[in-house]
Amino acid sequence: MNEHESVIILKNKLKFNDLSIKKIKKFINFLLKYNNRYNLISKNTEKEVWSRHVLDSAQLISFLNTDKNLKISDLGSGAGFPGIILAIYDNNFKFHVKLYEKSSVKRNFLNMVKHKLALKNVEVKDNVYDKFLSTDIIVCRAFKKLNEIIRISREITEKPHKLIILKGKNAQIEINNVSLDKNYSYKLISSITDKNSKIILIDAKKNDS
Repeated sequence: MNEHESVIILKNKLKFNDLSIKKIKKFINFLLKYNNRYNLISKNTEKEVWSRHVLDSAQLISFLNTDKNLKISDLGSGAGFPGIILAIYDNNFKFHVKLYEKSSVKRNFLNMVKHKLALKNVEVKDNVYDKFLSTDIIVCRAFKKLNEIIRISREITEKPHKLIILKGKNAQIEINNVSLDKNYSYKLISSITDKNSKIILIDAKKNDS
């Protein structure tokens, strides 16, 4: 899927407006330029950046209540997927998006993007384990195994929240290998960018005591 086809889906299905699309295009230009020097994304995915990275991230908008003020935590944000894309969608800055990334090189890139695109709703953070998370939504794209994400949800996150996790074809196997107590419910949704990939939606009603 090329840029033109991806933009059509972003506009018609996911309701990204013209300003958001313009910012995404600038973001991708920054990303590809920086990727010549730093390994922000795999070189093999540069030609598929609009479908493999942008649209894959943007589809998460379908699972957010965009009418509400939301605290969103993107764990292992990397080059900004999905956190930057979600922040760009929100032109009114109702989302407060925290990007957790341990690599200083990638944090520098994310801070540059935040400044260049005037993303007032973005905060770049270092270690997710440093303190408790106060968040409504946890999103993950290429972070850690599901059991570690659930551990963070249980032990570090302070209040009821939802998790939206992009996974590959083994999503069901990972779910089966994780012990989810009665406070956690989940469902699997097929990705719009890859029929073999899944989105895991988890509702964490409260943390374990």
